[in-house]
Amino acid sequence: MTGIVPIRRALLSVSDKTDLVPFARSLIDVGVEIVSTGGTAQALQQAGVDVIHIESVTGFPEMMNGRVKTLHPAIHGALLAKRDNEEHIQAMQRHDIVPIDLVCVNLYPFERTVADPDVAWNDAIEQIDIGGPCILRSAAKNHDFVTVVTSPMQYDQLINEIRTHDGTTLELRRKFAAAAYTRTAAYDTAISMWMGSQREAAFPTTLKVSYAHHSDLRYGENPHQHAAVYATPGWTEPNVVTARQLAGKELSYNNLNDASAALQVVEDLHRAFIGEAGAAVIKHANPCGTAIANSATDAMQKAIAGDPLAAFGGILALNVDIDAETAAAIVETAGFLEVIIAPVFSNDATKILNKKWTNARLLAVGPWRRTSERSYDTHTIPGGLLMQEHDNALPKTNDWQHVAGPKPDDVLLHDAALTCIAAKHLKSNAIAIGGRGMILGVGCGQVDRVTACRLAVEKAGEKLTQSDRPIAASDAFFPFDDGPAVLIDAGVKCIVHPGGSKRDQDTIDLCHKHDVTCLLTGIRHFRH
Repeated sequence: MTGIVPIRRALLSVSDKTDLVPFARSLIDVGVEIVSTGGTAQALQQAGVDVIHIESVTGFPEMMNGRVKTLHPAIHGALLAKRDNEEHIQAMQRHDIVPIDLVCVNLYPFERTVADPDVAWNDAIEQIDIGGPCILRSAAKNHDFVTVVTSPMQYDQLINEIRTHDGTTLELRRKFAAAAYTRTAAYDTAISMWMGSQREAAFPTTLKVSYAHHSDLRYGENPHQHAAVYATPGWTEPNVVTARQLAGKELSYNNLNDASAALQVVEDLHRAFIGEAGAAVIKHANPCGTAIANSATDAMQKAIAGDPLAAFGGILALNVDIDAETAAAIVETAGFLEVIIAPVFSNDATKILNKKWTNARLLAVGPWRRTSERSYDTHTIPGGLLMQEHDNALPKTNDWQHVAGPKPDDVLLHDAALTCIAAKHLKSNAIAIGGRGMILGVGCGQVDRVTACRLAVEKAGEKLTQSDRPIAASDAFFPFDDGPAVLIDAGVKCIVHPGGSKRDQDTIDLCHKHDVTCLLTGIRHFRH
């Protein structure tokens, strides 16, 4: 084995002290001398681990509340010196610098600190690590001779390597060095994005994006495309990337894309209809069924009933926990589901669902929590990237304009809000028809709005005529009254759209003529 570098002296300085003590003891067992700083040194000494304090190496005390402790030539010279360069060796000897062969540093928890939307500016600033990234970069640059460790997840691999080879291999050092630069890049990106978000400008002048590789996927949208999924560092809100998978096959690219779409729908239902259970069924990133009810079982059954044909092989999301009763109802109601998502699954619910569909993925995303109202969507295009604020807008029925037909009551407005949320999450051009707390049919992804109206009517079928006051919601205004005419002829009693067309009056007049309620929201929800 070539490229083996023995480990004689290590520098340990960590914020995350998970497994620190057993790791340090393992290093001592293989003959490594430990240098340490501040709280790390204190934790090790309290556990009976011998350490050399950093000030004994630098000749200076830690100062300025710990802001200055490792920024010293005795540290960076010990890390950057090439062990096969005579000039470097002589420089170390002249200045009594002892080489450091291993660095273990994880950084101040900046991402966790700023995840709190109420964090004070000064508190966030104090969690910006300076010495840590400098040490990591120095050690990673000189990985021919220095091993750099950035995570407790690397401890076991490192110790096994040292015990096997009496040192570390070049392959491991290169791997860990790459991980160190990935970590410092993500850290700097988090700082840049947070500081940029505190400015009045909506978007940063230069966008630096950093994601952590989570896992490779079987393939992309199609079998001939390679694919992987990356996680957003520091993201704490419910998401499908880091959700707990309780059962089923590994997730695919399409599974994750559709599951994320489903989660966004039920999150909006959770925010808009407090105290009610919400459910959505997704097919090709579109909600083919959406519903709200007083119980998870009722919401689920209504969502699937919205389009049972499309629901087969789809993705079901609920914004409330799934217990055994709900799981049994899902098994009885649904023909087959690829993915089921909920905040929490009871143990019995997991067993019931897994017994019915062995391959179905069960994703527990955890309790609903929102750490920031300001989030962004990105989309890559050849030569660049598009960035926008995420569409967090919910229906505000009190702000809607009633411009035609009978005045809406609270029940109608409740159903209209649900129908608007469904239309918001459909691909444009989009029409959703709803009533009785559920979506009856949708038309989406069309190049003209009339066809979207016709498809929504076709999908609603007999359910439309069986509903007392079916509602149609459009993601954008009607440029002509031909689409509304299709809806009204089919039996729609309320039309909701943003308004803003030069021919809005044509649609308003048509609604007046047929005694159909017309509501203008003022908010467009294009989704491309």
